[in-house]
Order: sequence, then structure tokens, then C-alpha cells
Amino acid sequence: MADSVPHGGNLREAAHRYDIPLEDWLDLSTGINPCGYPVPPVPPDAWRRLPEDDDGLAACAARYYGAPSALPVAGSQAAIRTLPALLRRGTAGVAPLTYGEYAPAFERAGHRIVTLDVTARDLPASLDHVIVANPNNPTAERVSRDTLLRWHAQLASRGGTLIVDEAFADADPSASLADETARKGLVVLRSVGKYFGLAGIRAGFVLAAPPLLRELGSALGAWTVGGPARHAVRCAFEDRAWQRETRDHLQRDGVRLSHLLMQHGFDAHSTPLFSWIPTPDASGLQQSLARRGIWTRFFALPEMTTSLRIGLPGAEGEWARLKRALTEVGA
Repeated sequence: MADSVPHGGNLREAAHRYDIPLEDWLDLSTGINPCGYPVPPVPPDAWRRLPEDDDGLAACAARYYGAPSALPVAGSQAAIRTLPALLRRGTAGVAPLTYGEYAPAFERAGHRIVTLDVTARDLPASLDHVIVANPNNPTAERVSRDTLLRWHAQLASRGGTLIVDEAFADADPSASLADETARKGLVVLRSVGKYFGLAGIRAGFVLAAPPLLRELGSALGAWTVGGPARHAVRCAFEDRAWQRETRDHLQRDGVRLSHLLMQHGFDAHSTPLFSWIPTPDASGLQQSLARRGIWTRFFALPEMTTSLRIGLPGAEGEWARLKRALTEVGA
């Protein structure tokens, strides 16, 4: 099995393939907030000193998420690759089209992967673990809080685990299970990269019961999140005014992107940070946009319609550029 999973943000590869200079691209392939948090200057000690676990970042994160406990990690990716080995080997349910790192990580740890039906009220008795992104990346599907809690109860009754990836939940946290993570067998993963637009600092958090957090922290080792990243995250989590303003404008921009795509004939499924459009000509659409210097994310799975994920433009000039490109492609 290949260890490399394709992701958005591979802009250098696109620039080489289409022979367009890197600086001439509009990158809409990731779903990252294009108007990210303006991090204040980093204190000199953050560069010079080793990170300290008792600096209050975990407590700051727990307050922000409304969770009993939190563990800082080097992006949720670090937890995704480490958690499966800490769970009892069994059968793990993963949606057919979701974040691509989960199935390989569980397979490497000896689990059997089966397809998860995210519309099911009750889980099959054969499932030991379930991994669900809420909202889902890339399809924008949402699972209700009540359904997730019912799934957790079913899994916990047989010693299983529900892992909920809430990487895109900050813009609309109404279905979040962060406040329920004292329950055994429930893990919530949160990312700082998407809503806060800070993907480059590689910081995220695991919300779970303290025994599992201690075990995961021991497996990951010391200094998982560096000093400058810890400074940036703490500032972002404490800036409530920026969060309120950003939540409002992302909601508006998410609707704006969805309407723009629907005006050009696409069936858009949207979150505040990206839209997903299933279309048989997704490959051709991606290539047509790429020839105009606009990069998107292509998805193809057997027995499923091909699709594109398109993130938010930022400045008004970027919105105009996307609208013009869609008009030209349609013509």
C-alpha cells in the first residue's frame, strides 16, 4: 500500500504541469480560510526556549472548544497516524469519500476497513470503530449530534471508539461533540489550519478522556507543537472579536460561493469554507480552470461520480477571476 495520500495545496506540482508561474495562481484547492488570523509578533523566547507542556495552551484550547480536556498535537495528522495503534484491533467504518488519511492509518495498525453508511440510524454490530468527518471533507455532508451520540453509545457498549474529525467545524460548531469528550470511547479532532487560516504552523488538538490523552501524548513524545505555533494558537483562541467577525463573513462567503457555482449550472454542496460539486466532467473542469491559473481539488472513486472541491476566494479580484473563468469554461 502506498504511504502517500494526495491532498490539496500541491500548487508547485500544478505550476510545473501547466507551465504557469507559481505567483500567477489562485489556489482554491484546500478549503483553508484565505483571510487567516493576523498573528501578533512572536516573542523572542518562543524561538529560543523549548516548548513547555504546562504553559496553559491545553487549558486555553479546552476553554475555546468547550471541552473537558485537550491535547496539543502537530496538526490532527499526527493524531490520525498514531491513534489507530492505541485502539483494540477490529473493524473500522470509514465513509467512501472522506479525508484520505484515515483508512491507510487504520490499515497500517492492523484494522480491517469497511465502508460506512453515514445516513444509517444504527451502526452494524460488526463495527468496532467509526471515523466520521463532520462536516465531511469533501462532500460537505453533516451528521446530526443526536446520531453521533447514538453511534458512540453503540460502539462504547462493545468497547469501541467513535472518532469525529471536526476540522471544518469552527465556522459552525452547532453539531460539535467537544463538550461530550469526557466519555470513554469518544475522540474529537480539531484543526487550527482551516478556520483560522494557520495551516502552516501545523497545530491541532485532540479532545478525549484524560487516560487516552495521556496514552496518546506518551506515544507522540515531547515538544510536538513548537513555541511560535503555541503563541499563534493562544492569540487566535483568545481573540473572540476576530472569531465572531470571521464566523459571520465565512458564512456569507460560503453562501456566495455556492450561489456562484449554482448560477453556472453546478450542483453545489457547501460548508462555509468550501463547495463540493459532483460532475461527470470534473477532470475536464479542473483542467480548464487550471489553464486559467485556478487550482482546485479533483476526486475520483470507483462507482462514484467524479467531483471537485473548490475553496473560497479571498479578495474581490479573486472572486471576479473565478466568476470570469467559470463563464469562459461554460461558453
